[in-house]
Amino acid sequence: MSDRRFYAAKKALEQNAHQQDVPEDADFEPSKTERKREAHAARDLGAELCALSDAQLAAFPLSDSLLAAIGESRNIHAHGARKRHLQYIGKLMRQHDVVAIEAELNRIDPDAPQNIRLQHESERWRERLLSDDAAAVTDFISSHPQVDIQALRQLLRQVAKERAEQKPPRYFRELFRLVRDNLSQTEEQASGHDA
Repeated sequence: MSDRRFYAAKKALEQNAHQQDVPEDADFEPSKTERKREAHAARDLGAELCALSDAQLAAFPLSDSLLAAIGESRNIHAHGARKRHLQYIGKLMRQHDVVAIEAELNRIDPDAPQNIRLQHESERWRERLLSDDAAAVTDFISSHPQVDIQALRQLLRQVAKERAEQKPPRYFRELFRLVRDNLSQTEEQASGHDA
């Protein structure tokens, strides 16, 4: 048996013996590596927040001190100074609910899985509404009762006219936005009832 295999087997036995001696309800403090990993994650999350606009930041549950630090980071361009400031933002981030901040970031991130799914579903609904199927409009209205029916029908007429005249797809895009907004509003209402 080689030394490496011997020490690996010995370490496994020690860990197994240690796990049997420790009661299940014992609380362990996170290791130094875990604390560092959490600190780096908070710093990276703070860096993502620094890239957002003030209007986007308004939706986040952030303290005034963190918002001020994020605002200051936009004026720091020197590499070392920026790195130190991001460390400071990471320190402030650890005092906040990181899960809520990540959820809000995922909501506004266009590459987040739920946003990609919403995009595809909105495209399917738009194509179905633009087909000559009269039941599509009725189905959309019944599944999304908050929709402005008059605006929907008007947009459908304008898209048909726009296509007939071969104009740029302005109303085609507006129809997509209307469908997407109603789909997301329906999802938010459903998740609000589940909570």
